Amino acid sequence: MPDQTALKSLTQSIDRLAPDFTSLSDRIWDFAELKFDEFKSAELLVQTLKQHGFAVEQGIAGMETAFIGQYGSGNPVIAFLGEYDALAGMSQIADIDEPLESKPGASGHGCGHNLLGAGSLLAAVSLAKHLEANCLQGTVRYYGCPGEEGGSGKTFMVRAGAFDDVDAALTWHPAPFNGVRSTNNLAVLEYYYRFKGVAAHASNAAHLGRSALDAVELMNVGVNFLREHMPQDCRVHYAITDAGGRAANVVQAKAEVLYLVRAPEMSQALALAERVDQVARGAAMMTGTEVEIIFDTAATNLLPNLTLENAIHENLVAIGPVPFDEADIEFARKIQATFTQEAINSSIKLYQIKQDVFSNEKIDGSTPLHTGLRAFEGQSHFRAGSTDVGDVSRVTPTAQCWAPAWAIGTNPHTWQVVAQGRSAAAHKAMVHAAKALASTGLDLATSPDLLAKAKEEWQNAVQNEPYVCPIPNHIMPAVHLSTQ
Repeated sequence: MPDQTALKSLTQSIDRLAPDFTSLSDRIWDFAELKFDEFKSAELLVQTLKQHGFAVEQGIAGMETAFIGQYGSGNPVIAFLGEYDALAGMSQIADIDEPLESKPGASGHGCGHNLLGAGSLLAAVSLAKHLEANCLQGTVRYYGCPGEEGGSGKTFMVRAGAFDDVDAALTWHPAPFNGVRSTNNLAVLEYYYRFKGVAAHASNAAHLGRSALDAVELMNVGVNFLREHMPQDCRVHYAITDAGGRAANVVQAKAEVLYLVRAPEMSQALALAERVDQVARGAAMMTGTEVEIIFDTAATNLLPNLTLENAIHENLVAIGPVPFDEADIEFARKIQATFTQEAINSSIKLYQIKQDVFSNEKIDGSTPLHTGLRAFEGQSHFRAGSTDVGDVSRVTPTAQCWAPAWAIGTNPHTWQVVAQGRSAAAHKAMVHAAKALASTGLDLATSPDLLAKAKEEWQNAVQNEPYVCPIPNHIMPAVHLSTQ
């Protein structure tokens, strides 16, 4: 970690900039734009980069809302990853403890990416200014990564070579806890299954029809039976994106279902996806329909880097706890009251909270906000989620941390996340994450041994798992492929 004088200077700089960046985060929360449609959010981030002297390249990998901001020169090249996309149907009024849409059916930041994007940018700007002020060599980059929610924007950027010269990449995510947990996330593949049948009058000529909706339903039944016969850590999810219309007296001539196939390794995901394809073809055969299988996107399982993760943890120890106050804790208590005890226990188990570094006490959820720091075990754990950060980790050493922006028990992709997205506690957690990332970036810029060790660990890992981009070259990013 950097010496205490350097750490103090860097964190004080972050504190001075914090009000502007919390305001930036709130504005992105207001925009709540969906994958690949984050035009206002991206432009706001781009303008902020330019105001702080970064050179910006836009339209990365053919995505209008993807961009890279760069400051400084020479090695190392340190990347900070930012996200800013929201989730559909997650509209929610901020700072209240009950579900209440601000606009029915609208989108909302149900995963905290407004905080993630602004916090990573705060880290990048602060580190860039610190390196310049102290005549230190290094290139700082901020990667504006669109479409993390079902779009795999980073995977497209990796495929385009945007990370090929990066020495290390750092990011974070809002969570109910503070700290680093080394995880092996699941690889994920997304496919649309579009069935084409024959319309007919559902009463007097049903025998002439071939129902695409029947095919979708039979496919779903078949995949449900498949669940018993797939590896234990795999996951399969689906959503009917087109049910063929709202008329019940018509045999539906078209229908579509979206499937996500997850597995611990991409090779397993591909094998499982082929079995799902076979079920779809069987459903088409049973109903006399045709099926078109459309590849949408994919993300590779994460490759942890314990060297970088430990460096972040050491900086979190040096920085100390998030400076929450009683008002923060009281609001978290109101949010936590909306959870069952099972949800609270599940949250603690999910994040593997065993011991707190600062208090040396076990976390049991009785305190609604995590005011401490989880112990770092120095080993990786299984986690069932997926992220396109995984593809970045396959081409450069990558690490991430969490910051406690949410009450203990909060589950991602819920109204409670949106409600907490503009809170004072979330702002403090975002600034705290920026300090951890920026100080780790400073370590990398001033400690060649740390960077060399991280690269050696990464190189040993990729030798065992050679990376092949899971998205074919002809596939381009799309907002959606639904026929609706």
